[in-house]
Amino acid sequence: MIDDCTHAKIHTERFFGLKSSGLQTRSRWPRFLSRGFQLLAGTIGVLVLQSGILAETKPDESVGINLFQQHLREILSHRCLSCHGGDSKESDFDLSTRESLLLGGTRGPAIVPGDATASLLYKLAARLEEPHMPEEGEALSVEELRWLATWIDAGSPFDKPLLDPDADRGPWTLRKAVPEANSWWSFQPLTNPSIPAPLDPLHWCRNPIDHFILELLTRSGLAPSQEAAPHILLRRSTLDLTGLPPSLQEVSALNANSTDLVFERWVDSLLERPGYGERWARHWLDLSRFAESHGYEQDYDRPHAFHYRDFVIRAFNDDLPFNTFVQWQLAGDELAPENVEAMKATGFLAAGAFPTQLTEKEFESARYNELDDMLSTVGTSMLGITIGCARCHDHKFDPIPQADYYTMLSTFTSTIRSNVDMQVNSKSHAEAMVAWQTKVDAAQSRLTAYESNELPIRAKAFFSSAAPLSDSVSEPVWQIPEIVSATSHAQATLTPLSDGSLLAGGTLADKDSYTIVVDSPLESIAGIRLEAMSDPSLPRGGPGRVAHGNFALSTISVSAQSLAEIQKVTALGASAVSSSVLELIHPRADFSQSPELDIAMALDNNATSAWAIDPKVGQSHAAAFDCEKVFKSPGGVRLTVTLEFNNNTQHSIGRPRIALTSISRQSLDAPSEFSRDSRRKLLASIDPVSRTAAEQSELERLFRWIDKDWIAITTAFATLQNSPPAPELIKVLVASENVKPIPHHADGRGFPHFYPETFFLRRGDATQKQGVAPQAFLQALVSHPNGSAHWQQSPKETATSGRRAAMARWLTDTESGAGVTVARVIVNRLWQHHFGTGLVATPSDFGKTGDPPSHPELLDYLAGELIRGDWKLKPIHRLIMTSATYRQSSDMDKTKNAVDPENRLLWRANRRRLEAEAIRDVLLSLAGTLDPSLYGSAGMNDASSRRSIYLMIKRSRLSPFLRTFDSPDGISGIARRSLTTTAPQALTIMNSTTVRSWAERFATRIEAAGGDPLLSAYRIAVSRPPSQAEFRDAQLFLDLQQATYLAAGHADAAHQALSDFSQVLMGLNETLSIE
Repeated sequence: MIDDCTHAKIHTERFFGLKSSGLQTRSRWPRFLSRGFQLLAGTIGVLVLQSGILAETKPDESVGINLFQQHLREILSHRCLSCHGGDSKESDFDLSTRESLLLGGTRGPAIVPGDATASLLYKLAARLEEPHMPEEGEALSVEELRWLATWIDAGSPFDKPLLDPDADRGPWTLRKAVPEANSWWSFQPLTNPSIPAPLDPLHWCRNPIDHFILELLTRSGLAPSQEAAPHILLRRSTLDLTGLPPSLQEVSALNANSTDLVFERWVDSLLERPGYGERWARHWLDLSRFAESHGYEQDYDRPHAFHYRDFVIRAFNDDLPFNTFVQWQLAGDELAPENVEAMKATGFLAAGAFPTQLTEKEFESARYNELDDMLSTVGTSMLGITIGCARCHDHKFDPIPQADYYTMLSTFTSTIRSNVDMQVNSKSHAEAMVAWQTKVDAAQSRLTAYESNELPIRAKAFFSSAAPLSDSVSEPVWQIPEIVSATSHAQATLTPLSDGSLLAGGTLADKDSYTIVVDSPLESIAGIRLEAMSDPSLPRGGPGRVAHGNFALSTISVSAQSLAEIQKVTALGASAVSSSVLELIHPRADFSQSPELDIAMALDNNATSAWAIDPKVGQSHAAAFDCEKVFKSPGGVRLTVTLEFNNNTQHSIGRPRIALTSISRQSLDAPSEFSRDSRRKLLASIDPVSRTAAEQSELERLFRWIDKDWIAITTAFATLQNSPPAPELIKVLVASENVKPIPHHADGRGFPHFYPETFFLRRGDATQKQGVAPQAFLQALVSHPNGSAHWQQSPKETATSGRRAAMARWLTDTESGAGVTVARVIVNRLWQHHFGTGLVATPSDFGKTGDPPSHPELLDYLAGELIRGDWKLKPIHRLIMTSATYRQSSDMDKTKNAVDPENRLLWRANRRRLEAEAIRDVLLSLAGTLDPSLYGSAGMNDASSRRSIYLMIKRSRLSPFLRTFDSPDGISGIARRSLTTTAPQALTIMNSTTVRSWAERFATRIEAAGGDPLLSAYRIAVSRPPSQAEFRDAQLFLDLQQATYLAAGHADAAHQALSDFSQVLMGLNETLSIE
């Protein structure tokens, strides 16, 4: 049976959408009313219902018009119209005019004029029928329901439509935010509140924070709690800032001297510890949905994702200004491309989950989901705004038109994930480069001196004699032929250089092919060598022409003609000379980018495959091929070599060179321009007595290639020149543009990774495009007269669009952009993690569905302090932690609790359970096995001694220990973790073999400390000695366990008993909580 009181309570909840406790859901009752008062109010609501709302006396139409003008227009416009009016007519119901209201939707007429009890609209709003309306947000209040019922009973008259049907509202893609909606507190400019001066007879206030807190406490008839004991304050501050307990020595020192100055210096010292960055980075990683795998079914690893986590840790430790922290995460590659940390920071955008198995039909929708993940995460983490709610329609509560969502989304149009190489030892590498250049200069000077002094003498003697070649000259294997012609299909220029190479310039087309015609005196061709040579004029030194220096040779083909036949046909005036295709085999190269981009790909007759050499750009490379059949032609040969570049955009070779050999299976040794036979023929053509200066110079140039000394000096110089100190490179997961995407299973089916334009999508459907969405920002947070264009700058000659840099500038602009909101959000997060709840209790929702700030002036004061302090976070931590508010005891007071049960006025400190990672780190610390190493990845082993933040987060194989204590899954950003107390948590502490091993090491540590083991155990675990009762119970437990182990024949009974007690201490609430 349900008694009358319970029935009234249920009826109130169902009919009015009110909860009598006030703690389960948000209600319209003032936050600090007692439970009893709320129950009384609910009961009164039932009486009002019975006696007033549905009264028999029907009001006339004038009453209805007055109600519509004073109340119903606002209620219907703000609570109903976003789903049932204008472009949005859910259930085919439009209430913007009286006519459409009477017509109703799929369930028939919405109202029966003159009869509220029979009207569907009233039944849904009063929650008498499903679906309850409004569907999102709070139910209508008792008073609002009374107005609605009276208005319907009066005939539901309109003075004019809610929306003018004749007005030209324009397409939704150009819709403006409702101006009056911007009046919400979080969209307002930053105030500069004066610091209150409440009565403070006990001189409690230590800094401005306390003045704001005390003022509201005083108004509510409350007083702050006494200061926490020194050991509690020490433990609280240490766990708060570093996630680790204080040492015995630190506890003893602060207990001996607990003055304000000592505590302030203690806080300063904690902020400088590496553990600070490790602790507070974890809070940010919750927001950024950080993980080290793709997620979804296959959940492949992202082995280079950990660099983003390392960036966040380092940023907090270095106190990187928060505005820079924000900017780099959006556009570090655009704002500071040479800064390794800025590049790592873009891992923020890359951190989201993404499916790796897609069908062609899923490509575009998956890409829009990926963009939504980026934008929604930016919105919640940095702006405290649920932008993603405007993907399918205008935001139901906040001033975000659907158009704003897509203009914001276009910021990330061409942003993709990529693993890029970054240099990490720039300073030492620069020093090594200076030393290397000195050696190169010396080698070049030696070569120049030899060519000026020694070489002319040796060449003259050589060409003056017909004697056989001496030991001072050598015959080359590879010979460089004479270039007859070289053309580019895409009209690039190919300029012959003195070393027989061709330098490409001019037009850089997406696709190209080179046709190179060469003549050689060789009478048999058994192999061909292709060099892709570096050159200072090429991007990053080449050898490719694309911006990053790579190339992609998709095909090489060769045909041959007899030089003698060509000369004969030319003499006879004919035009046709037969040619033979040389089939190339045995491809080999000094380096290939991967098995998929091997030199063999240049012979597979597939235009989509190729030979490439990334990451070894900036240096020359060579490949060689044999001819399947040796081509023989007395009198020499003419070859036509065709190089095709069809695999990737603009990936042509910047400086190719051809060399030939008459011997099969030759190595890749450097070629020569001269041979013995060449000397004989050259001497026969030049008069040795009357050589011109030009002829003598040409002889000297050619002689170099067979002079052993010159070859040795040149080889040494070339080897040194081509061996600069290698920079130390790391591969980093970034989010950028015009970079090589991470390989995807759908690549073979044509997955594009991104689409060149972002469209407005009707109802968020990729098949219902409504035009291209240009980049712009939230209208509610743009106050500059030039609009979003104020932050958009024409990009320089870069590979990126500059759109993310524009968003980064807007986000951190405190004058005309979103900077004030960003500042409010982050100081609220700092407050949240120091007190358990933020000044705004919904830290990622500063909109109308979130909670208003409990202390709005204090929030603005802290945001102002952050901005005035150059966006440094450590001073805000210091300000909070040195306040009397922070230093209060967490002891309960029933009288105060009755007034403010949620402690939103902060009359005491909040006791908080540690998060999963901190719990594990505390246990490792107690065991004395915590590895303090910074950065890098620790794998997936729960038994690792590294701090928990370094454990790999694989979305499909999360740490069992951490998940037991509510660690996030990395799928979406988390602003407030669930902090549960469950049986599996206790069972984990009791039964885990890993925890047992830590307990045994804890026992060993206690034994090594000397003195009474129980005293040492308590001091290490909870930073205090045990009470008399605790000591008595602990000693009894220890004796009992030791006797049990002795009876079982354990030689180490005392150690095992102490290990049992250590494990008990590890599971204490006090050990795993911030008091």
